[in-house]
Formats: sequence, structure tokens, C-alpha cells
Amino acid sequence: MSISILKRMTVKSNTDLRPWSHRQNVLVKVLITIAAGVASAFVGTFAHRMGAELNIPYGLVLAFLIIGLSTWCARSRMGVVGLALHLIASSLTAWGMALTTTSGKALIVAGFQGEMPFFAQHAGYIWLYGLILVQVILLVLPARWFSVMPKQSR
Repeated sequence: MSISILKRMTVKSNTDLRPWSHRQNVLVKVLITIAAGVASAFVGTFAHRMGAELNIPYGLVLAFLIIGLSTWCARSRMGVVGLALHLIASSLTAWGMALTTTSGKALIVAGFQGEMPFFAQHAGYIWLYGLILVQVILLVLPARWFSVMPKQSR
């Protein structure tokens, strides 16, 4: 066998070496990005209040980590357009959950009166505005930070 045929049989193309979501067509990438935005905001909305009543906001840190990682993936997958789609989907989800209450119970509680720890009073506002801020910060970072190098074949 010639060397070129042998190389073609053993080495995958760079397209095949990228992550699964990066190899899809544009429509599937858009659906993945929107679903990731909705899911990360949904999970973050439930996580953001953990530890707030003790003034140890580990839930906010976790929620921002989730939204940040999901946003990084969206930008690496589709560039600025992916980040914009992720921002829209996650913002609509989080703000929609904040404005929608069922039988008088809110998922995102903000603004209290009285003696309460700072994060217990303000975790809701920090989450709602912070999820937008985190994504805008990722928008202005250099594009080279979002490139995914194909893994090397063995």
C-alpha cells in the first residue's frame, strides 16, 4: 500500500476531530445553543440562592460558572452569533421564570425589608443582571480564546 492511502485510512480529517456539537450543520448548532442557554439559565435559577441565607453565595458562584461555561461553548461553536443566541435564550428563561409566579411563590426572590444577610436580600438581582454581564464580558474577550483545537489522533 502506498503511504498516502495508509495515511487516509489512519488519520481522520480535522473536521472529524472536533467536538460533536461543532461538526453539526447550522440548524442543529442553533438548536444546541438555544437548548444550552435555556438549560443553563434554568439550572442557575434554581442554584443561585444556595448559601445566600448564610451570606455565603456558593450558589451564585455555581450558577455563574454554569452560565459562563455554557456561553463559552456557544461562542466557540458558532462565534458571536452563537453567543447572541445563547444570551437571548438564557435571558428569556431566567427573566421569564422571575416574572412568572405560581400561587404567589416566586423562584427569584429580590428585595427584602428587615434584618437579613446581604446575599439573602440581593441574590435574585445579582443573578438576573449578572447572567447578562457574564455573557457580555465573554463577548468582548479575544476570539482566539474560543477556538477549539482538534484532538490529536493516536
